[in-house]
Amino acid sequence: MIELLTQDYVKYLFYYHEDGNLYWKNPPPSTVSRGTKAGFIVSNGYRRIKMGGKTYAAHRIVWLWHYGSFPKFGVDHINRKKIDNRIENLRDVGQTCNSRNCGNFITNTSGVKGISWDKRDKKWLSRITIKNKLKHLGRFKKFKNAVLARLTAEDSLGWSDSDSSSPAYKYAIEHGLIEV
Repeated sequence: MIELLTQDYVKYLFYYHEDGNLYWKNPPPSTVSRGTKAGFIVSNGYRRIKMGGKTYAAHRIVWLWHYGSFPKFGVDHINRKKIDNRIENLRDVGQTCNSRNCGNFITNTSGVKGISWDKRDKKWLSRITIKNKLKHLGRFKKFKNAVLARLTAEDSLGWSDSDSSSPAYKYAIEHGLIEV
């Protein structure tokens, strides 16, 4: 059984491919063949790797393989693709940032997180959740103004450095509302 997983041991077991996957270099006896992609996809969409009777998230093993230690906080997939474990797609961030970098709810029809159509007032409603509390940013006739209100709120909270995949940011860039 593995007592302490180390970078040396992980590099002994696997080689890392630029596609973000780990492949068995020295697999445990009678389990898999050399060169086989390590791990399996679980129901939540993440790849897991079983070693020494314990199961690990593949993205955490990729992090250890590259940096020699597990992440201080948690691993976030920048592009939101759970199986894209390329090291340039992974970042060590806290749970708050990680939870901000999730896609829109299935009920979102505007395409931008925090923006919805208010049927009663016939205006775009802009809001943001801060520390589990919903803050209303205003109602706007124009969609772009609701997006800019959301983006301004994200910036004022310092989210711009940690959430470059913000739908409000992407919309503002794509539609020329802001310059990079």
